[in-house]
Amino acid sequence: MAEEEKMRRQLVLAKPFSLEDEKDSELTASSVIRKILSLIKTVRPGSDLTNFQLPPQLILPRSRLQCYGEMIYSFGGQDLLGECSRRNIPIERLKSVVTWNISTLRPVVVGMSPYNPILGETHHVSNGYINVLTEQVMHHPPVSALHATHEQENIDVTWCQYFTPKFRGAYVDVEVNGKRVMKLLNHKETYEMDQPRLIMKFLPAPGAHWAGKVKIKCPETDLEAELHLISDSFIERFRGNNNRSIKGKIFESSSGNQLYNIFGHWDRTVMAKNLKTGELEVIYNAKENITGLKPPTIKNLQEVMESESTIVWSEVSEGILKKDWERAREAKILVEEKQREALKQREASGESWVPKHFSVVKDGKDWHCTPLQPTVPRAPLVITEK
Repeated sequence: MAEEEKMRRQLVLAKPFSLEDEKDSELTASSVIRKILSLIKTVRPGSDLTNFQLPPQLILPRSRLQCYGEMIYSFGGQDLLGECSRRNIPIERLKSVVTWNISTLRPVVVGMSPYNPILGETHHVSNGYINVLTEQVMHHPPVSALHATHEQENIDVTWCQYFTPKFRGAYVDVEVNGKRVMKLLNHKETYEMDQPRLIMKFLPAPGAHWAGKVKIKCPETDLEAELHLISDSFIERFRGNNNRSIKGKIFESSSGNQLYNIFGHWDRTVMAKNLKTGELEVIYNAKENITGLKPPTIKNLQEVMESESTIVWSEVSEGILKKDWERAREAKILVEEKQREALKQREASGESWVPKHFSVVKDGKDWHCTPLQPTVPRAPLVITEK
């Protein structure tokens, strides 16, 4: 019983970042920018920021693996993932996949970053019929793998993500590499999706936003969607495009025949216009989906893996949440030293590290991650209903 209570105290479950949290005085751009101005002087333009070490004051108390997982398992409204398979006709299914893809866009706190996951770190959470498992499968470069399955609708989602942040003087440009693949197994359809870029500006006004082109393609139905996430630049504002706006289209891949126009703002509402009938419909409402988000709760303590993010970073998270910066700094150093020591031991014994939940293959500059199990099991951490 004492051991169980000790482990329970080790689990620090941070609340997902929601739309309403942007008003938090501690996380506003003006508050954060003061903390980072002193760091800019020490970084040269063009520097690779992959291994840059942030002080605890600029770290969010959650792992990047948790941030990836939250994009799928953390939502306040309807089950948008399940809706992708419930639709009866292909065009409606693609519209639902577009809606779900938009729902994975979340606010980003400018100048602050989650923990860089250690090798072998995992995050495993369930919400209703959705089970999500993430694993850090590479450290140099940092590659993260995600597998999610929907028990009721027979949906399979895989991501293999790795990013390259570059300092550009007035902003940081983060290129997110890797494909997202959704399989609607009941319909024998596969949807491949690109990932947007993340731009974090410091000057002239601080801010963080998603930008770039996202393509969603289904070879089996000959249907495709193209979304443009509009950057928050002076030129775009001059053109009348506001921050976080989306413009796009749905069309037939072979003929190019356009079926729908997509437009709106991912942090508000997104509309679809049927070009044949002129009918307008709201396909996404951010207020219903990414507000009031809750952290997971512990359902089965004995099944929580030692590699679970919330255990690995628990001491650091406690220090950050209590603003005990020295404790957080020391705990972070301890996690990183433990990882380096494990690497030394593997090198000394000639042992190669192998991911536990994914197989990983490099193809040129690209990485491919394949789940070792066909479905994700129910997790010991769960999102409970409101």
